[in-house]
Amino acid sequence: MSERGALRARLELLGREVAKFGVVGGVGLVVNIGASNLLWRYTDIPTVRAGLLATLIAVFGNYLGFRYWTYRDRDKSGRTRELTLFLLFSAVGAVIESGVLYAATYGFGWNSPVQSNVFKILGIGIATMFRFWSYRTWVFKALPEAGPRPEEPSPADAASDAPADADADPSDGPVRVAGGFLEQRRTERLPRVEADSVRR
Repeated sequence: MSERGALRARLELLGREVAKFGVVGGVGLVVNIGASNLLWRYTDIPTVRAGLLATLIAVFGNYLGFRYWTYRDRDKSGRTRELTLFLLFSAVGAVIESGVLYAATYGFGWNSPVQSNVFKILGIGIATMFRFWSYRTWVFKALPEAGPRPEEPSPADAASDAPADADADPSDGPVRVAGGFLEQRRTERLPRVEADSVRR
């Protein structure tokens, strides 16, 4: 495969990965925003804490989507390590997401329902870029590519490599030799000895 073809194949794989990641992330976004608004409206939990709790709910749903759909063809050995790294990087993403909401709520006093949703979504967007990089690089690691298989010799090559038939009788006419060609061997005959025509 040429370099251009290999690059195109890698870009196509990356495009499919981004699309699947986006679908799972979109579902997680709906869960996150929905849970946040329910907690903001029906509980007395502070804004940032409620947003963080909604993020944790969405994270567990995202893991199922990433593991069994987006990255189902990645390395499945070492699930404990995978889950540990997933929770670690998800926690970093939650800090990024909550940090944006915290800065808007307590730093600038933007804590109306509309403003909270806007900065919640902004924080999710920034955290998603970090999660995409960390998940595909460290959590759901790609399997090593298999090396190229040795090419099997074609029938023509096998025939060309075959030695000439050593047991063939040179007087039997055409015989097969190296290269798969037929060689016409000339048959030489000894002259006949004529009997003495004079009988005694």
